Order: sequence, then structure tokens, then C-alpha cells
Amino acid sequence: MSKIAVVIPCLNEQSTVAGVIDDFKHQLPEADIYVFDNNSTDDTAAVAAAAGARVINVPHRGKGRVVKTMFRAVDADIYVMVDGDGTYPASNVKDMIRPVLEGNVDMVVGDRLSSTYFAENKRPLHNAGNRLVKTMVNWIFDSDFHDLLSGYRVFSRRFARSVAIQSSGFEIETELTIAAVVNDFAVCEVIVPYTDRISQSHSKLRTVRDGARIINTVLKLFRDYRPMLFFGLLALLCAVVAIAFNIPVFIDYFHTGKVDRFPTLFCGGFMLLAALQLFCVGLVLQVLSNRNKVIIDTLLITREK
Repeated sequence: MSKIAVVIPCLNEQSTVAGVIDDFKHQLPEADIYVFDNNSTDDTAAVAAAAGARVINVPHRGKGRVVKTMFRAVDADIYVMVDGDGTYPASNVKDMIRPVLEGNVDMVVGDRLSSTYFAENKRPLHNAGNRLVKTMVNWIFDSDFHDLLSGYRVFSRRFARSVAIQSSGFEIETELTIAAVVNDFAVCEVIVPYTDRISQSHSKLRTVRDGARIINTVLKLFRDYRPMLFFGLLALLCAVVAIAFNIPVFIDYFHTGKVDRFPTLFCGGFMLLAALQLFCVGLVLQVLSNRNKVIIDTLLITREK
């Protein structure tokens, strides 16, 4: 029988965490339930312990740090990650676990955006941010996700033991999704209802600051995982600027036989040289990225054997 662990990251969720624990106990009585308290200043840890969860303290703030600790500290075959704010229902958890149990999928994402999220969520910038990040990632990484930032996910042991987490904050969901795509892990989405937070519970995500960090993470992972496309686009931009600079210079030359705009010619030449350098950088990094992927795949196959 597969060992299931429900892992719940929490920061100041004393008003909701007990309900989350009880709901998942009811749906998965065989599962071990862990609450990872991210140095809360309220009674989250005490409430979670009283509700029957095993509480593990993560002193350094940041959801990415919590998820990294989860994967290191918990030994399970299936990991169910859900926020402790009571916004995700436990009623769908068996539908989410089933693809992993059957061995077909390594990560299942609870898709809020295809159900009630936009009606329930009262922060319009969050709604716009979800759409923006989803569009960026789907275009850059040639994927088709409906919900990039969902905190309700199920992971296989293979995924939890293989992914190397770099994020420290709320950009963790974006990194997990992109890591699954570029490393060829099987992923699926299950539509789940979403309920807005109760009045006693407050979101820790700061729209502008954390939104900027999420977009920055997408761009960094774009550079790291798709270097040829990333630097190729920069090279194309520099080449277009170079051509725009040089067209008037060559027009004047063909009409007069003289070059009167040497500064413009030099600027265009340098931009063209930068384009060539960026293209070469992207080419070299893509070769290294492909080689690293082969090494990682080999290690995964060896570990599974």
C-alpha cells in the first residue's frame, strides 16, 4: 500500500488549519498529516498539534523554503500539498491522487481558474497576475496549463526526490511547474472548486512585490532552461536595432558616395556585434543545458533501478 503524506505549509493560519486537517483526515484516514509552521506569530502550531497533525517548524520565512523542507523531511510515496488557509477542498483529493497511484503522472495540479476562482477571489490584481504568468509560461515552455500558481498539488516520490528547488518565496509554484515541464515529468490538472479566505484569515502574498518575483523567476528559468530562445530573442532585438541605425547611413552612402554619420554607423556596428555574441552565448548554453539534461535523466533512471 502506498504511503501518503498530506503536507500543509502554514503562516499564521490558526483560524483555518484545524478545519483543513479534519477535512483531510476524513478523506484520507490512512494518510500522515504534517503541518510545516513557517515561524508563525499566532497559535497555528498549537492548534495544528491539537488537531492531530505532526508539526514541523521552518524558522526561515518563505514558502519555497517550506516546500524544500517538506520534500527533505517527509518520506512518502505520494505527497499531497495544500495550503492551510481553507481555500482548497479535501473532497477532490482522491481524484487528484488517483493518476499518481496508477503510475501515470508525477504531478497533479488543482486547477482553480477553470472553476470558481475568478468569482471568489476579491483581488483583481491577483486575477490579472494569474492570467499573465499562465500566458508567459505556456508560450515560453510550449505547455498548456490552466492554473500555474495553484497551491493544491499532488507529487510522486520520484518528483519530490528529484526536483532541485531554488525559490524561497511564493514563486515556488511557478518553479515546480516549469521544472516538471523541462524535465519531462508527466503532469495533469484536476479542476477543483476554490473558496475565498474567511474574514479571520489574511493572504500573505503581496501582489506587486511577490508578483514581480514570480515574473522574475519565469524569466530566470527561461534563461536557464531555454537559453537558445532567450538569447536568440535578445540577439534578434539587437540585430533589428542595428539595421534600423544603419539603414539611413547606407541610404546616404548610395546617394552621395559618402558616409556622413560615423557615430550612427559605429553604434549600429556594435549592436550587430552584440547580436552575434548573444547568439553564440545562447548556442553554447543550449549545448550545456542539453548535456545537463542527459546527465539528470541518466541519474533518475539509475536511481529508479
